Amino acid sequence: MEFFVDTASIAEIRTAQSWGILDGVTTNPTHVAKEGRDHKALIQEICAICPGPVSVETTVADAEGMVREGEAFATWAPNVVVKVPVTPDGIRALRALRAQGIRCNVTLVFSLPQALVAAKAGAAYVSPFVGRLDDNGQDGIQLVRDICAAYRNYGFETRVLAASLRHPVHVVHAALAGAHVATMPFKVMEQLFSHPLTAIGLEKFLADARALQAALETRRARV
Repeated sequence: MEFFVDTASIAEIRTAQSWGILDGVTTNPTHVAKEGRDHKALIQEICAICPGPVSVETTVADAEGMVREGEAFATWAPNVVVKVPVTPDGIRALRALRAQGIRCNVTLVFSLPQALVAAKAGAAYVSPFVGRLDDNGQDGIQLVRDICAAYRNYGFETRVLAASLRHPVHVVHAALAGAHVATMPFKVMEQLFSHPLTAIGLEKFLADARALQAALETRRARV
């Protein structure tokens, strides 16, 4: 499974990249707005930090506008992936961009029919929103599982990018469901390292190492 971080924060992306486990980045207009910077300059900096796929979302609703934005985004860096919604206009834009060799991530996916439409149209990625489905009394991970099964049935090359992951258990379940990618907030990626027994064990090992070092120094001082 690949790990993407869902943010536009340069500090968070740099830290995740330093861990050596970052495969890509997903951004959206909300993330970008939080940074208060020029969109193009921000995305180009992100793409320079992370050489993997960087999803950049369109900000208009009509197909022609999405195509224009997508064409522009694709010139910003070679690893840009254009993110479009799973609407009729979004799928029309996807087809036009794909014809130019521009990869697309189809977002705001909440059902298997939507995921099938995206794959049929040639999406590079499809993004089912796990957490938002859970918030509305549905099983987001079951949707990921169903999409993966359907794609295997027909040999679709579209990669399943589990999105809206709220905690490490979501990441675990997405992996078991067969998702190719998990995109998560920085805080969730940070939590993947954590377990109370790890912290307890590390402190014990370090305390024993300190005790041994102190004993050796005392022994040397007596010689």
